Amino acid sequence: MTNPTLTTLLNHRSIRKFTTEKLTTAEITTLVDAAQHTPTSTFSQQYSIISVTDPQKLAAIGDITGHHWLEKSGHFFLFLADQYRNSQLVTATPATIANLHSTDKFLAGIFDASIAVEAMVVAGESLGLGSTIMGSILNDVPRLIDLFHLPELTFPVFGLAVGHPAETPERKPRMPQELMHFTNDYQPLTADNATLAAYNLVITDYYQARGSHQRTETFTHHIATELARDPQQRAKLNQALEYQGFLQHH
Repeated sequence: MTNPTLTTLLNHRSIRKFTTEKLTTAEITTLVDAAQHTPTSTFSQQYSIISVTDPQKLAAIGDITGHHWLEKSGHFFLFLADQYRNSQLVTATPATIANLHSTDKFLAGIFDASIAVEAMVVAGESLGLGSTIMGSILNDVPRLIDLFHLPELTFPVFGLAVGHPAETPERKPRMPQELMHFTNDYQPLTADNATLAAYNLVITDYYQARGSHQRTETFTHHIATELARDPQQRAKLNQALEYQGFLQHH
């Protein structure tokens, strides 16, 4: 007997090409409903979602991310860590102010938004939709803050482009569990790890055989390339966090 939930999860792939069909109001409501029914830290529901439909704002996000294909998706959601709403519900005291601005509550908002976005991805895939989670919105957080008039104690975490797929890309092979699932203690990676060597070959075969953007690449080389990016691109994240009232000591 097949398990439809596992089938959906194990067949995940990111979609970046969509048909021209927009999501219906009912589909949008269903996806948000699925996001809302995920676990949330201390039931504080410390996140918000913005549906972005303004073409100019979508174009601005395309500029920020460098991925203008998102403008052609069926719908675009912006996920925020949000302590501002809860700040409006309580009387300001030294304790509430310290808690709302704390690293703990910032992380709780990040966790809530992260869990919610994944639920929306899976719900969408179960409905035949495809999507891509976009952390590249962090390339220019100050611009996002201005663009969406984000109040203090909110922070953009992800974008999510959703729509009807116009492609079926190959699934990227995940690493063997031996490299990331341990029992009782962390297991450091050794340079001569045979499992890693085999996985590097699997990734090389994947990139050379896939239908588009073929290249010669191992997983190790991919990580090296990612970590060689100019760190200045997101060097102002800490400043943006402090500007929004997070990670402050009271």
